[in-house]
Amino acid sequence: MKKIGFIGAFDKTDMLIQLAKILTEAGKKTIVVDSTTTQKAKYVVPVINPTRTYLTEFEGFDVAVGFQDFEGMKYYIGIENDDELDYDIALIDVDDSEMFENFGLKEAYINYFVTSFDLFSLKRGLEVVSGFTSQMYLRKILFSREMSKEEDDYLNFISRNYPIEWEENKIYFPLEMGDQSAIIEGQRTSKVKFKNLSSQYKDGLLDVSAEILEDKSTGDIKRIIRSIEKGV
Repeated sequence: MKKIGFIGAFDKTDMLIQLAKILTEAGKKTIVVDSTTTQKAKYVVPVINPTRTYLTEFEGFDVAVGFQDFEGMKYYIGIENDDELDYDIALIDVDDSEMFENFGLKEAYINYFVTSFDLFSLKRGLEVVSGFTSQMYLRKILFSREMSKEEDDYLNFISRNYPIEWEENKIYFPLEMGDQSAIIEGQRTSKVKFKNLSSQYKDGLLDVSAEILEDKSTGDIKRIIRSIEKGV
């Protein structure tokens, strides 16, 4: 199972659900793990009878909420600790260094640091990083209206004393009201919808998906995104 970590205080739930849809349409059995303190997935992913911890299917992939580690998920499913979870890819949302350790993200295929440039997202996100017990390589996913070098330079400056090395590659998502309106419409209808998302936002999803899906070309992923957008 390929583990992908998404670290920080910024709201990542909708992006992870969109990524999971792309990965699922690419033929990968995928799970989104919401281990955050807010547990937003509990409110935006429909479930008949939510409990403190649960696992549910949504749009062809699974969503796990409230678990502290993979062992708890295995117990919930009813498999032995020595057995592997039956997923190709796990997208793991963490906003706490303890959960980073619990889900073994030191050995993740990729760890992303996800933030916007408001001070809460930056400073609270770096609090998560401050709990790392060893130096970690992180790749940036940056939500921004400006997408400016000055913003990135500021993040580099305030993180200079933290136990991280930034990967050279970074991915930008726009903070556009039109994108937010499209996401909210999908939440209301309990569907993953790409229609009305900006081309820049879809490019961000494409870039992240391409890094995860080694066996798919950029053209393949573009076709998957177009088919989801058309509801095919």
